[in-house]
Amino acid sequence: MRRQHIGWVAGAAAAVLVAAGAITYAVAEDGGSGARTPGAESADAGFARDMAVHHQQAVEMSYIVRDRTKNVEVRRLAYDIAQTQANQRGMLLGWLDLWELPKVSAEPPMTWMGMGGMASGKDGALMPGMATNTDLKRLQTLSGKKAEVFYLQLMTAHHKGGIHMAEGCVAKCTVGVEKRLAQGMVDAQQSEIQLMADMLKERGAQPRS
Repeated sequence: MRRQHIGWVAGAAAAVLVAAGAITYAVAEDGGSGARTPGAESADAGFARDMAVHHQQAVEMSYIVRDRTKNVEVRRLAYDIAQTQANQRGMLLGWLDLWELPKVSAEPPMTWMGMGGMASGKDGALMPGMATNTDLKRLQTLSGKKAEVFYLQLMTAHHKGGIHMAEGCVAKCTVGVEKRLAQGMVDAQQSEIQLMADMLKERGAQPRS
């Protein structure tokens, strides 16, 4: 049953990525047909910038744990997360290029959601759910079950923060294909959160509060 669940998550992620090409072309076509291009401080651009950074940390954490455990289920989940979020990150940055908008803003992260400055960036945690630099260093020192548990805890929090941001885009973004991608992120990451809760329970642990 677990293997089927992981397979479903991977399949859902693949479905999102299969749509990625069509989404990118759709955005390009919209841009060429005189449709409104998002502004640099719009929710569309803010989400693309911030989620690209958020995703990059998920990729980093996933590759760390793949080197710290031999557990097949955790390694498979980490690989799926890394591949999905790396591809989505490429899409988000590609859209910013398409819109000829900067990938870095002078505004604090989450300003597009009305939360600018709320995330202090202390110890590297720039946005909701992000691990601190101390967390990442600790993950690199753990191995086996301890690494698995800590990764699952960090990634659960990371996904919850990502879902919050994606829901913000669904509500505030104006580019239809970006809103649909954001909703796909919400759906996939909610499923992965449940999967990770089950995996933590099997290891006698639970998500961090």
